Amino acid sequence: MNEPAHQDLLETAVRGAKAGAEVLLHYFRGRDLQIEAKDTHDLVSRADHESEARVIAEIQRRFPDHRILAEESGWRGDSDGGEAEYDWIIDPLDGTANFLQGLPVFCLSIACRHRGDLVAGTVYDPVGDNLFTAVRGGGAHWNGRPMRVSEQPGLEGAFLATGYPFRARKALDLYLDVFREVFLTARAIRRCGAAALDLAYTAAGVYDGFFEFRLSPWDIAAGALLVREAGGVLTDLDGDQGFLTCGNVVAGPRRVQPSLLAAVRRHADESKLEEVDPLRNKSVPAPVG
Repeated sequence: MNEPAHQDLLETAVRGAKAGAEVLLHYFRGRDLQIEAKDTHDLVSRADHESEARVIAEIQRRFPDHRILAEESGWRGDSDGGEAEYDWIIDPLDGTANFLQGLPVFCLSIACRHRGDLVAGTVYDPVGDNLFTAVRGGGAHWNGRPMRVSEQPGLEGAFLATGYPFRARKALDLYLDVFREVFLTARAIRRCGAAALDLAYTAAGVYDGFFEFRLSPWDIAAGALLVREAGGVLTDLDGDQGFLTCGNVVAGPRRVQPSLLAAVRRHADESKLEEVDPLRNKSVPAPVG
């Protein structure tokens, strides 16, 4: 069987995102959401579950043999943690807290990897109808137009995004030390509550950089490809490529990311974070490149 082209994978991701978005828009503001708690202050609703089912159905209709990792249902297919020929990483609703409050800042995030390497991805904001897409080697696009990271020359005066480590509260002191240093240097820092969308807007040059601790792989995967294909850099706290496993992200243009990473590392690196907030799950395979 011939391998699918990256563009075919992207088209499937976009169809999946649009299918899931129909569910989210149906439930947004006032429908019976049947909300449950996965953990303290970590909620899930029927919108998450039904959106995820629609996305998975779209992928399996086109690529039934591909492995899938989705936020709410976990692994489908070979889930031994080893390298797969093709796997998909899905967040059917990034920004659930915003969604449940009626705040229109949320998205879907879908990425595909080939032998561990990110090759296609999309982040879709259904309320604003903002579609961010990328394929490896093919650049990144916002509603069909090419996009690039910003030309901000450095951290001083940068317009940044972040997210609070609500799943890693033991790391809060480290995060606040980082936040204080960056806050005193940057022009502004925004926290909107949807990491995939923050990465998309970093790729689009709206934000000059982004940092956050202990995200999940489905929060990061598509956005990481967007940032790379838009000319930016994304690493973990040690400057390496283990971000899908550790969930720690520092992203931005090539003239901002190194100084942002240096500011973060003056207070927190992977070993320090592991000391205060050990990883719960180390089984998600990291990307190859």
